[in-house]
Amino acid sequence: DEIECLLIRAQEMARYVEQGILDAGITGHDWVLETQADVVEVCELIFSKVSRRPVRWVLCVPEDSPVQSVKDLQGKRIATEAVGLTKAFLARHEVEATVEFSWGATEVKPPKLADAIVEVTETGSSLRANNLRIVDEVLQSTTRFIANKRAFADPWKRTKLDNISLMLQSCLAAEGKVGLMMNVERTRLDEILSLLPALQTPTVAALSDADWVDVNTIVEERFVRSIVPRLKEAGARGIVEYPINKIID
Repeated sequence: DEIECLLIRAQEMARYVEQGILDAGITGHDWVLETQADVVEVCELIFSKVSRRPVRWVLCVPEDSPVQSVKDLQGKRIATEAVGLTKAFLARHEVEATVEFSWGATEVKPPKLADAIVEVTETGSSLRANNLRIVDEVLQSTTRFIANKRAFADPWKRTKLDNISLMLQSCLAAEGKVGLMMNVERTRLDEILSLLPALQTPTVAALSDADWVDVNTIVEERFVRSIVPRLKEAGARGIVEYPINKIID
């Protein structure tokens, strides 16, 4: 459908989009800042590898390090994959330190290879496993759908980009939600509706039997196991749970 996809590392994506090699891409806001790429951030997509929360770039030291604040790193050595972000952070705090690029396995470098590190984390489990302590937060970052400025200014491409943005956001909106539909006697409709923690007002449709209606709604999946027995007890029949792939407002 006139869309060609390439799998590129998040660290490189913003640069290729800025140069026009790619019209658009998905990467972290952190890497847009790190590469200083001049791109359009079409939309924010709040998800990461294991959660629906922003990731955090944090300044860490070994648990037994005497360092208690960024000020204590004056003249010290810091390892990180995000050299630009780290230097900007140090400059804001008026701290001069040596910042070295790390090709990976950054968590194992303190204390022998570095006094501190700046590393990205979601849950903190890897940091704890390596006996590291968070001293400060450098940046919070979320995923972004980005576009080349010239591509975004092109009406045909802009339509494609807006459509992709819409579908990406609709997929995230549907995550963790399911649909419920059921048949309900009209005399019990108010009671059934009161039990539904609906995303929006449930849809109520007439059936061939005038005494019954069809109720259709969207709920958080985590509520299903507790709410379905209550719906059945209240008189709902033919209860069906179905997956939701996208929600578009």
